[in-house]
Amino acid sequence: MAIDFVYFAWVREAIGRDGERLDPPADALTVAAALDWLSTLSDGHARAFTDRSRIRAAIDQVFAPLDAPITGAREIALFPPVTGG
Repeated sequence: MAIDFVYFAWVREAIGRDGERLDPPADALTVAAALDWLSTLSDGHARAFTDRSRIRAAIDQVFAPLDAPITGAREIALFPPVTGG
């Protein structure tokens, strides 16, 4: 099932696009597993997802930990940690 992956800030800059519609492999059951797979797509993807402590995710516009399941997700947003101010 295709998922819209949306990228923000330096994640978008590293990958070179603001999003893409992709069909993750069946064994990519969590955000972390999707990041593992995404990292294989290009050098930019690999750079963006090397340090997982610098990545936050939202599944269908709800913040989610990296071990969250992605089954049934329509959109996964990936971005750096957000600070308030």
